[in-house]
Amino acid sequence: MATQTAVTEKELIHLRVENGIAVIEMDDPPANTYTHAMMRQLDDAILQARMDDDAHVIILRGAGEKFFSAGAEIKMLSEADPGWKYCFCLHANETLCRLEQTPKLVLAALNGHTVGGGLEIALACDIRLARKDGGKIGLPEVNLGVLPGTGGTQRIARLLGKSRAIELMATGRTFSFEEAMEIGLVNQIFDRDTFWDDVLSYAKQFVPPAKASRAVGRIKRAVQTGTEVGFAEGLALERELQQLLFQSEDAKEGLHAYVEKRQPKFRGR
Repeated sequence: MATQTAVTEKELIHLRVENGIAVIEMDDPPANTYTHAMMRQLDDAILQARMDDDAHVIILRGAGEKFFSAGAEIKMLSEADPGWKYCFCLHANETLCRLEQTPKLVLAALNGHTVGGGLEIALACDIRLARKDGGKIGLPEVNLGVLPGTGGTQRIARLLGKSRAIELMATGRTFSFEEAMEIGLVNQIFDRDTFWDDVLSYAKQFVPPAKASRAVGRIKRAVQTGTEVGFAEGLALERELQQLLFQSEDAKEGLHAYVEKRQPKFRGR
């Protein structure tokens, strides 16, 4: 009887959880471009990190030192038919929406060039931390005759405003992380030599016992969802999330610690 050898899919996404921090790494050298396979693995990693009670903060990074991600693999897109491309963009959008709506703080560690779909991934994260002189950033899809189709047009407009977002996408120019910070696209820039240590230190401030991570996650959900609905609906969501937090162990600890004039010791519960 003939035997069949199982084909093992290449591991393109690595996930590890240490000291309350889930690190998700995109690893497809040289530029960490993403394919359908990578997006499926990223989706799985996001779900695992979301459901892991030991993970309070998520960091998304690119492998190596030159690229966070250069976006979708162009050869794959050039060879695919329009119907497949549409489905691919739909699936990628679903994955990034899952990342955006996960009730845990998500940090993008921009260790290198962050362009095209790579920036679209970073825009789905809550906070972007960049490496000094680490590379270029931007949405140059117009130079390929297409638009930033993985949520880029929507997220960058909500972040920077319509006029500036249109200019950046229509010109397709890429620019430094330093300029990105000036316009509010990047939150912090850390030194090249200590970048990863600085990212971890930044993340640790949101991990118990230092911070009530559930409250941080609900703040994120209130903003991410609340800004997409009417003001009254946003206030209703805020009240609902607050009620959930009032029932948490960390809220009881925080309120008692304040009355007792001591530092709270949060547990993420």
